[in-house]
Amino acid sequence: MEVPSSIEDELATRLRGQLIRPRDPGYEPARKLWNGVVDRHPALLVRCASEEDVVAAVNFSRDHGLPLAVRGGGHGVAGHAVCDGGLVIDLSRMTGVDVAPARRTARAQGGCTLADLDQATQRHGLATPMGVVSATGIAGLTLSGGIGWLRRKYGLSCDNLISARVVTAAGTVLTASESEHADLFWAIRGGGGNFGVVTSFEYRLHPVGPEVYFCFVFHPVDRAEAVLRAGEQYVSEAPEQAGPVAVLGRIPQTADFPPESHGEPFVALLALFPGDPTEGEQALLPLRRVAEPICDFSGVTTYVAAQTVLNDDYPDGWHYYWKSVNVPRLSDELIEQLTSHVATAPSPASTIDVWYQGGAMAAVGERDTAFANRGASYLLGIEGNWEEPSGSDANTAWARNTAADLASFSTGGVYLNFPGFLEEGEQLLRQGYGANYERLTSVKATYDPANLFRLNANITPRN
Repeated sequence: MEVPSSIEDELATRLRGQLIRPRDPGYEPARKLWNGVVDRHPALLVRCASEEDVVAAVNFSRDHGLPLAVRGGGHGVAGHAVCDGGLVIDLSRMTGVDVAPARRTARAQGGCTLADLDQATQRHGLATPMGVVSATGIAGLTLSGGIGWLRRKYGLSCDNLISARVVTAAGTVLTASESEHADLFWAIRGGGGNFGVVTSFEYRLHPVGPEVYFCFVFHPVDRAEAVLRAGEQYVSEAPEQAGPVAVLGRIPQTADFPPESHGEPFVALLALFPGDPTEGEQALLPLRRVAEPICDFSGVTTYVAAQTVLNDDYPDGWHYYWKSVNVPRLSDELIEQLTSHVATAPSPASTIDVWYQGGAMAAVGERDTAFANRGASYLLGIEGNWEEPSGSDANTAWARNTAADLASFSTGGVYLNFPGFLEEGEQLLRQGYGANYERLTSVKATYDPANLFRLNANITPRN
């Protein structure tokens, strides 16, 4: 539907922020996302400066029948933050963070990235569980779970949510918490952006940093079984302090690595110890002393710096297609498949990541929040990452084929922050939402019966 320019002008006069149209000079950069695969052309972008702007944009989209996308950090791999021919609510200027150190809480606006939140909370030696790349937006991450370095110690991002301000499809602003609109609060902790635009999140904080010990060790891929077993033994024996991640990939051609290792397959172990760094160095030794490494970059660093360690692996404008598989154990056959698939990736930047789960994230009941599949011991992230558009077909096919092969080791479940482009439809959603799917359809019918918020891992409202 084409909206007359006079009506667009009327919307512009009601905004504290900025209305961006295709004819405006800032349109091209405004429509671009981190994932270069996504190339969409919205009719309007509302760069919001306030919650009132969000309300105005939601009402305008609904009243004029425009498709509606919501952009927080713009880092979601599926690219739902922008749409063709519709309206984009852009929260990227809403980045305020208010920390209450005595109460160990923080309220962060919906456009914040991990870096925005971490920098504010770390001034007080506090943090809440977030992801592992500082450019990621807190909104998309939290709404679909939020797996990061602190998951085994303090749980998921959504587990640390105290309340949220939500603009619903009716243009109503609600506070969702355990005591207010509890059904909505349950749903936004894992149910994605299906229920409205979250303009601010209130989080529980924990003592972390400012300094931490970070483990970051690279081994030749022929040591994959020993390295993965070391991580397995660590999480079975150690207190719930660190959540290791094993990464299989190919050594980049940079001066950080010996020239003879460039391009060779590797397996790396990464972990962040959130307590005293001296204690952390000793605690993480079992993850560092598996074998003679290619490189060991471990050491004391700041929590803020640790959150940026992986940033350079995900440049803006590159092309990304990711999948995920939950598995109950790391069998010899599975490890062999991991090493085989990573060696055949068309792009040397692609990886397969093994997230060791459990601990605090598994202590929350499966139905206590909308986030499902908490009991899975391991999450496998299959990351197709490539630079040139010409590589899209080959790299997408690699990620899909790898996920299909690894699914034979799974008892079900995926992580909806690593979704590909949801081309599998409801089957994938049922895997992602698990036993909570039916209840989510009911909450969706209450707060968004016409499915205005459908550009996401979309839940169909129950009739």
